[in-house]
Amino acid sequence: MRDRGRMPDGWRMISGVTTLRMVGMDPELEAFIPLFPRADLTDPVTARKNLAELAAAVSAPDTSGMEIEDRTVPADPDVAVRIYRPHLAQGTVIWLHGGGFVMGDLDTEHPWAARLADGSGAVVISVGYRLAPEHPFPAALDDVYAVLAWTAQHAAELDIDPGRIAIGGHSAGANLAAAVALRARDQQGPPIRFQLLNQPGLDDRQETWSARHFTDTPWMNRDKAAQLWRHYLGSAPATPYAAPARAADLSNLPPAYIATAEFCPNRDEGIGYALRLLQAGVSVELHQWPGTFHGSQAILSAEVSQRQIAELGATLRRALAG
Repeated sequence: MRDRGRMPDGWRMISGVTTLRMVGMDPELEAFIPLFPRADLTDPVTARKNLAELAAAVSAPDTSGMEIEDRTVPADPDVAVRIYRPHLAQGTVIWLHGGGFVMGDLDTEHPWAARLADGSGAVVISVGYRLAPEHPFPAALDDVYAVLAWTAQHAAELDIDPGRIAIGGHSAGANLAAAVALRARDQQGPPIRFQLLNQPGLDDRQETWSARHFTDTPWMNRDKAAQLWRHYLGSAPATPYAAPARAADLSNLPPAYIATAEFCPNRDEGIGYALRLLQAGVSVELHQWPGTFHGSQAILSAEVSQRQIAELGATLRRALAG
């Protein structure tokens, strides 16, 4: 606890001085908090192993209505992708896993990429980008941009519409999606129809209210956020392509859907980015999910998680329609 004499609004003491409860936490989610591993990225190898075990425990998605193919995108180095193609697919999304830039791969993202394909009816291209700290910024961004360019250039081969390509992701993946949208705008790259940003981590400065006060929230907290940014940035200074909240100009970007979780350090930077996009003339849908925490949609038994996952699919379906 940051200060035993003062607690952030929205918290209350249960017993002693070290056990806190978030007032307003969804009760279905709260029951699972003791089962979550401690949020720590000090040892990336162990963190990856823990995430892989969590992903393996998630109930398998129904993939009977889609084709799944592993491909390699030629780049320097090559980038692995997994393509989910629902029957009668409409539109395409390049999808980027979360994991604080340090964890995650095509396998840990499989339960979510498959569910997104099923819920949206879109072709989902899940990207196995390089991870920090072994590969700090801009490695992951370069990988994702290469996949975007490849997808647009090979639209006929992939049997997709190059005019209906969206980009999206969760957490660090949402950061990369926002950064790719900025880079594509600045470099006159392939057109992006839509950006789907779920609980994005956009600002390395960690100066918002939620970033400063959520020091003991489940799965993601201030210390873990600081760790992931150190791993991702390495010795490089933060630029708008690393931390999109630093971008001075947000005009002429694709329409966006931004979702935030109430008890998440990233909450306020996501809301702030949505407001700045609106002020720059970009169409935005913003959904702040009450009672949730970062990554809690992985708890599939919770009704609010089911609604979150369904909304991502429905939002993407609407954005890529027509």
